[in-house]
Amino acid sequence: MSRPLHRGSSGGGVRILGNSNDFWDDSQMKEKIEKEDVDRSRTNGSHNTYLSIRFFRFLSLDSLSSKHSFSDNGFVSDPFSPGNLRNRHKLSLALLKFSLIVIVILALAGSFWWTISISSSSRGQISHGYRRLQEQLVSELYEISELSQGSLRLRELEYCSQEAENFVPCFNVSENLASGFSEGEEYNRHCAHGSNQRCLVLPPMNYKIPLRWPSGRDVIWFANVNITAQEVLSSGSLTKRMMMLDEDQISFRSGYSTFDVEDYTHQIAEMIGLRNESYFIQAGVRNILDIECGYGSFGARLFKNQLLTICIANYEASGSQVQLTLERGLPAMIGSFTSKQLPYPSLSFDMIHCARCRVDWDKKDGIFLVEVDRLLRPGGYFVWTDPLINSQRSLRNKENLKKWNTVRGFAENLCWEMLPQQDETVVWRKTSKKNCYSARKPGSGPSLCSKGHDIESPYYRPLESCIAGTQSRRWIPIEDRKKWPSRANLDSNELAIHGLHSQVFADDTINWKSAVHNYWSLLSPLIFSDHPKRPGDEDPSPPFNMLRNVLDMNAHFGSFNAALLEAGKSVWVMNVVPTRGPNNLPLILDRGFMGVLHDWCEPFPSYPRTYDLVHGEGLLSLEFGEQPRCLMRDLFTEIDRLLRPEGWLILRDTAAVIEFARSQTTILKWDARVVEIEGNSHEKLLICQKPFFKRQAS
Repeated sequence: MSRPLHRGSSGGGVRILGNSNDFWDDSQMKEKIEKEDVDRSRTNGSHNTYLSIRFFRFLSLDSLSSKHSFSDNGFVSDPFSPGNLRNRHKLSLALLKFSLIVIVILALAGSFWWTISISSSSRGQISHGYRRLQEQLVSELYEISELSQGSLRLRELEYCSQEAENFVPCFNVSENLASGFSEGEEYNRHCAHGSNQRCLVLPPMNYKIPLRWPSGRDVIWFANVNITAQEVLSSGSLTKRMMMLDEDQISFRSGYSTFDVEDYTHQIAEMIGLRNESYFIQAGVRNILDIECGYGSFGARLFKNQLLTICIANYEASGSQVQLTLERGLPAMIGSFTSKQLPYPSLSFDMIHCARCRVDWDKKDGIFLVEVDRLLRPGGYFVWTDPLINSQRSLRNKENLKKWNTVRGFAENLCWEMLPQQDETVVWRKTSKKNCYSARKPGSGPSLCSKGHDIESPYYRPLESCIAGTQSRRWIPIEDRKKWPSRANLDSNELAIHGLHSQVFADDTINWKSAVHNYWSLLSPLIFSDHPKRPGDEDPSPPFNMLRNVLDMNAHFGSFNAALLEAGKSVWVMNVVPTRGPNNLPLILDRGFMGVLHDWCEPFPSYPRTYDLVHGEGLLSLEFGEQPRCLMRDLFTEIDRLLRPEGWLILRDTAAVIEFARSQTTILKWDARVVEIEGNSHEKLLICQKPFFKRQAS
């Protein structure tokens, strides 16, 4: 039975030390300390939260001042009178030598006694106390550094202008063009630390809370996304056409166009040799990457068959494919095939899909297809739908025929097998045999990457023109992998590939099952009432479909994702692995989940208001525990940008860090409460809900 969580007080904070650069002579120090003693005797006992280091400072000074005695008239008598300067110097020197000798003897004796007498239990207590002291020091030092940034820390942030309602930092196309970027580079991510907005993004004027899943998959509010009526009705990619504008709603149905996504997925299954799309799982397909997905209808259809499809597309100021897909409750993020490798590990997807995705596969010596090959698992499929594939049309257009032949040649040099094509769709299968590469004709096709260029988890590195992943222990054909949902539970041999012991993995799984049970009971406005109480059996639990889009900012092994699915919650999780921590992203994707690498000192590649729940366990200690590279305030501002109105934030970290993080929520105008964890005094939870603020009509 899982342990309950108890609500704590919403207040609390960390006391800030004074200036550590103050140096006083003996008389100044004595006067200062005596004054502080008097002041402290008049103040409440709640101010006694000084660090141990300061306590030792006081102790040494008190022992020094105790050598002075009070005379009958109340004044301190000084044995070192100015009238006998020479005696004073001699006595001072003698006392100093004697003190040093005594200190050395006591230190050696104490150290020897401590070494021989300490027990294993006391060692644990001392180690725990030292760790707590270290964490407190880090927290207070970080707070001092935040204070040094100015008064912004204490003042509530202002609201951004209306132009920022749908703005994504690091993706400013006009600014990139002005900076000289071209040939697709203007759509790329150009980011640096400090690119975060320092204001709060308000929702559009007529914004409404999205409908719950699965209703929200098929109907979204028109005012929630940045799109014009003309863009809704205009043609584009195949799946973009399946929309209908009905007053204040946008509906997504296959019947709204001549293109039927059900027939399309059925056709792809038949081309692979399956009866229909429900057999994709048996063929080893689970993780799918959809390039320029339209508005996510392909992934929405496959989701019904337990296939997890993530959409990537360029940043678009209006009519964004990524924004509308996320608004529907489907996985998506901004990404581009122009010049950088995507922040996913090699050998991570079972299928990659492109339906009129506007990627020039015939350009740059096939380097974009090489990136597809890197991302595909052995035996995985690349599905391409485009008018130039139609042989009858291509024969009438020499330019299209040339492009088609070029792409076919590149695919053949990558050891891809082309399956029988139908109409405008072709499917290639990546080889599952490494010896195919050595059997190619000399000089035909890309070479295998050397160890220095075969980076398993690149983070926006330049595209490579060599074949990656062949040296990885994860080179396992999709037909030999476990089928979903068994894939989520890796066995000892699979865990060994990732350097993880099975017992560690099992313990992590058990802990997160308990955590999810307790988290869910806290997702209620009751927690922010004046007299909060823990929801009991008599209180209705939040509905299973209360949340849909979940962002885990420090995903570890992906067990939070696994626990949510096992508990029957209708969610998908973007598992983020911070670039600063251990890289478990290959393991997460091998479990059949979705994830990405990210540096949390930079804005996340997504639009505002795209997640219902943001979660982070140990994230603050990871990013700000030692040598922080950015401000915690900026991270919280970014979380506010990503959260939907009335969305939730759950942070779990050490007690000192959580208490400091609680103070940061005031600048965001959030409802926040610190929650103690029963049986764990070392850690606390910070539960926050983002209020629904509306822009006032001008």
